[in-house]
Formats: sequence, structure tokens, C-alpha cells
Amino acid sequence: MTIQSERLTIKPLVKKHIESLLALEVKNKEFFKAFTGKRNEFFYTYEGQAERVHRFLESTEQDTGYCFLIFLKNTETVIGEVILSEVVRGNLQSGWIGYFLDQDYNGKGYMSEAVQAVVKYAVDELKLHRIEAGVMPHNIGSTKVLLKSGFTQEGTARKNVKINGVWQDHITFAIIEDDLQTHSD
Repeated sequence: MTIQSERLTIKPLVKKHIESLLALEVKNKEFFKAFTGKRNEFFYTYEGQAERVHRFLESTEQDTGYCFLIFLKNTETVIGEVILSEVVRGNLQSGWIGYFLDQDYNGKGYMSEAVQAVVKYAVDELKLHRIEAGVMPHNIGSTKVLLKSGFTQEGTARKNVKINGVWQDHITFAIIEDDLQTHSD
């Protein structure tokens, strides 16, 4: 399964992507640090990424999470990742979306394009009704991605995620399947 958009190819993470994922994380270590939980040095090793990929594959098998890599169209250049996590079925049919983009590709609309494509896939193929996201108030770029992708701001979750060792507020956003109809019209 591959998702195509205008400028991107988005593929589910598989074992053969470990080295590409490692290269993305190592290259952007300092840049991503402002937006992620604390990561130890093991995370930045082949074995650390292999373990991470294994966990992602298990969550996909269990239908609780999905990780997609973002490639520039017609290349094998990985420029980012989009993660659907905390997928819940039953009466909720929901999940959370998170994403990272190589610093060199920020500000060019790639992440909005990727998020829109993954949200469409999540609704059409995974049958999710609601997808949520959390963004630190100072992360204007990520806020723009979500708004451009049709998400609605819902409120603020106070000090709910530990980012680089510090509890941070997050603005919560959500999109429901009905919004996709409105957003695409």
C-alpha cells in the first residue's frame, strides 16, 4: 500500500527502511529535540531504530498505530514521517496524528500535503472517524499544517506532554470524517 500525492510518495514503514529512518533522525537530532520526548543515545543507533520499527510493526499488526515515511515523489529520499497512534476502535474509531519533517524541507508545504493524504487514508481505508493532534503553542508551523489540513482547534491541554524533559502545554486539534467533505469542497 502506497499513498501518492502531488509531490510525495507515502509508504508504510517496513524493516528495509531502518537505515533511512536512522539517517533522518541523526541528521535532525538537534532540530527534532525541541518537539520530542527525551531520547537516549541508543535511539540514534541502527539497533535503536530497528527496535522502534519492530514496535511500529507490532502496533500496525494490532491495529493500534501506523507509521508512514514521506518520500519525495520518484525518489528514495526520506524527508519525514507521519504517525497515527493510539488508534481505538469500538465506539470511538479514533487516533492521534504526529509528524516530523527534515529541517531542510520545512516551509515548502510538504507536511500539509502528507498530513492531508494520511488523514484521507485513515478515514477512507482505516475507517477512523476522528483524528486528534497536539501542538505546542509556539510551534506555528505545525499549527499551520493542521489548519491547512482541515483540523479545528479545540482547546489547550495543560502540561500534558514531556518534551525534552519539560512538561509542555499543547493546543489540541481534531478533524472528523465529516470535515473531509467540507475541506475538499
